[in-house]
Amino acid sequence: MMVGLLNIGSIIFGLIAWVLPVMSLMRVEKDKQQWVMFSLLSVISCSIALCFQILYHNHLVNIEDWSAMLDITPFITFASCVLLVVTIILNLVTYIVYRKRLIS
Repeated sequence: MMVGLLNIGSIIFGLIAWVLPVMSLMRVEKDKQQWVMFSLLSVISCSIALCFQILYHNHLVNIEDWSAMLDITPFITFASCVLLVVTIILNLVTYIVYRKRLIS
């Protein structure tokens, strides 16, 4: 019953991982020191989202639901890679923007 919440939690934490760097970029003029916290929380959120997917796959293995594993694994692999790559890109963009602001 509670295992289904892992997928919802994964989506929520994945969205948080993307929203935090965007929020940080929107606050460039206001606060120049908070970007590190936003980036760190973004990476942590991405990690939690990926961990939830690993836990869900572990649950499917434990209950031996091989057909579900075969059905969802290709999509989950793709979605996890997209989540990770986009999170890294957003945080790199945030770093570059703030570095330019601090240098100038």
